[in-house]
Amino acid sequence: MRTEITDLDQLRAAPDLRKAVIIGLDLHREDVRVPMDGALLLGCTLSETMQRRAEAAGALIFPVIPDLPYDVYRSALYTPAELFAGFDPADPKSYADTPDAAIYKHSKQQGHHPDPLHALAERLHDHSITEALDETLTGSPVAVMGGHALARGSEGYRNAVTLGAALGNAGFTVLTGGGPGAMEAVPLGVRLGSADSDVLELLARAPSFGHDDESIGRWLAAFPEIRSFDTPRTIGIPTWFYGHEPPNPACELHAKYFANSVREEGLLTVATGGIVYTPGKAGTVQEVFQDFTQNYYGSVGPAAPMIFLGRDFWTDEVPAAPLVQKLAAGREAEQWILVTDDIDEAIALLTKYAGAR
Repeated sequence: MRTEITDLDQLRAAPDLRKAVIIGLDLHREDVRVPMDGALLLGCTLSETMQRRAEAAGALIFPVIPDLPYDVYRSALYTPAELFAGFDPADPKSYADTPDAAIYKHSKQQGHHPDPLHALAERLHDHSITEALDETLTGSPVAVMGGHALARGSEGYRNAVTLGAALGNAGFTVLTGGGPGAMEAVPLGVRLGSADSDVLELLARAPSFGHDDESIGRWLAAFPEIRSFDTPRTIGIPTWFYGHEPPNPACELHAKYFANSVREEGLLTVATGGIVYTPGKAGTVQEVFQDFTQNYYGSVGPAAPMIFLGRDFWTDEVPAAPLVQKLAAGREAEQWILVTDDIDEAIALLTKYAGAR
C-alpha cells in the first residue's frame, strides 16, 4: 500500500518517499533529497529544481487544476460546515454562496459530457473521496435506503428517526444517501438517540424545500445544533448529479461524488453490515437489485443482510421483496433476507450478522 503524505512535517520526517502519494503540499521551498522513485505528487506546488528532481526519479506529477470551485485531490471527507461555509441562517438566500451550491452550478455548466479536463478533474476528485471514505470507515457499517421525499413532520419521517435511534443505540455506524427525507431522518435519530419531539417540531417548520436557493436556505436554517460522536457514526454519500437536493446537515460527514454511478455502487459496497430498505420509489428499487446482485454472486464479499422494513409496501405496493426471496432460494443470501414491520427484529438480524462475521 502506498503511504499518503498530507503535511510538511510528515514529509520531512520520511526517510524514503519511494511510491509515496504526496497530496496538496507547497514544496517550492523544500529541499527533498530522499529517494522518490515512483512517487505520486498530486496538486503540489514545486520549484523548478524540485520538479526536475522528481521527474528524474520517475515520480508522476499531477498539477493543480486551476479555476475549479473544489479540491481535486482531497484527503478527507466533507463536513457539513465545509459544504455550507458562508451560509447565514438569517439570510436563506446565502445558500447560493456556499461551496456546495457553487460546485453544483459548476458541474451543471459542464453537462453530462464534460470536456476532458473537467472530466478528469471530476474523476480524480471522486477517486479521492473513495480513498477518504475507506480510510474513515471502521467495522461493518449499516446502510439505510429510502425515499428522499419524506417531509419533516410526517409520520414516515418520524418512523425513520426511530429507526435511526435504534441503529445508533445498538452501536452501528450508519450510512445513507446523504440527501433529504429518510436520508436525513435516520442519521438524525442516530445522533439524538430517540425521536425527540422538540427537535422534530422545530424541523417541521421547514418540512421540505423547492428548487430555489432561498427555499433550500430556509430548510437548512431550521436544523438545530445536535451532538456529534468522537468517531463519526453518521456518514452521507450524496452526489452533485442530484445537486438540486443539498446534502443533509444530520450526517457528520459526507462522501460527496460527481458520478452518481460511482456513488451508488460505492455506497452498496461499503455497507458490509447490511442494508435496511425503507419505502421508496425507483431509486430505492434500483438499489435493492444492485445490492442483491452483489450478494447473489458474492462479488464484493459474503452476502449481507437485506431488510425490507414495511411488509405491505415491499410485498404488495412495490413487490420487490418476493422476487429477491425467490432468486435467493437455496443460496447463502437467503438466510439474511428479512421482510418485517418490526424495527427490533431488524436490529436483531443485523446484530446476529455482525456477531457471525
